[in-house]
Amino acid sequence: MSTTVTSPPRSADGTPLRAHPPRDDRIAFLMLAPVLILLSIFVIVPTIYAIYLSFFNWSFYQDSEFVGLRNFTNALTDPEFRAAIRRGVLFVLMTLPIQLLLSFLIASFVTGVGKRLGTALKISVYIPTIISAVITSITFALIYEYSGGLLNAVVGLVGIEDQAWIGDVRLALPAIAVPAIWMGLGLMTLIMIAAMLDVPESFYEAAELEGANWWQRTLYITIPQMKNVLLYLLITGFVAAIQQYELPLVMTGGGPLDSTTLPNLFIFNHFRGDTYQGYSIAAALLLFLVLGAISALIFRVLSSEKLVD
Repeated sequence: MSTTVTSPPRSADGTPLRAHPPRDDRIAFLMLAPVLILLSIFVIVPTIYAIYLSFFNWSFYQDSEFVGLRNFTNALTDPEFRAAIRRGVLFVLMTLPIQLLLSFLIASFVTGVGKRLGTALKISVYIPTIISAVITSITFALIYEYSGGLLNAVVGLVGIEDQAWIGDVRLALPAIAVPAIWMGLGLMTLIMIAAMLDVPESFYEAAELEGANWWQRTLYITIPQMKNVLLYLLITGFVAAIQQYELPLVMTGGGPLDSTTLPNLFIFNHFRGDTYQGYSIAAALLLFLVLGAISALIFRVLSSEKLVD
C-alpha cells in the first residue's frame, strides 16, 4: 500500500506559497483589537510621552526647557523621595504579611465548613473590597478620633490613656496600615479559597490515611500546591501596598511630619505644588523601576521549576 505525500503549493518561481492565517486567528485578532487600541491610548502612548517629558522642565503654564537627566538626578538625590520609598517598603511589611496570613487562615476555615456558611463568610469577607477607599478612610478617621473616637473609648475601658492614633508620629503609619489590611483582605481571601478548592481531594485523603494532622496537610500539601497563587498574591500585594494613596491623603494628608507620606502621595504633592512637573514625572518613573525591580527580585527568589508547572 503506497502513501501519497502532497507537496505544499508553490509560486511560478518554485518558492512555497505562505498560507493565509486560519479564520479563527483573524477573529481572535479582531476581538483583541479594542483592548490593544485602548491599551495603546491609555497606557503605552502616555507612558512614552511621560518618558519624553521627564527630560524637560515641563509646565502647564510656561515654556518647557530640555534639562536631560537633571530631573532624575534631583529625585535620586532628594532625601525626602528616598524617605518616601523607605516608608512605602515599611508600610508593605506592616500590611502584606498580615494580609497573607489572615487570608490563608480564613480561606482554610471557609473551605472546611458547610456550603451555606461558607457562602455567607465569603460574602462577608469580600464586602470591604467593594467599599470606596475614601469612605473607609473617613470611617477609620472617626474611629481614631482623639476626643470621642471609638478606639479610645474601647482602650479606655482597660485603663489605657487616650491616644492620638493618627496625630502621633509613632502611631500614624500603623494606624493607616489597619484599614489597608481590612480593604485588601477580601479579594486575597477569595483567590486563596479558589486555589485551595483546586487542590485534588485525593491528596488529603491519602495524607489522612497516613495519619497526617491539619498542620502537616497544610505544610506539605496545601502550601506547595498553592505556590503559584501565593507568588502572585505576594507580588500584586506588594505593588498595591507601596502605591497606597487614598488612605494617607484623606486620613492624615501625609502628616504628622511626613510620617505617612507614601511614594504616590509624595509624587502627587510635588505634581500639584511645583511650577514645573518634570521632577514629579521623573520620580514616578523611578518608582515604576523600583516596583519592577523588587517584583522581579521576589519572583526570582521564590521561583522554581515546580512553581511554573
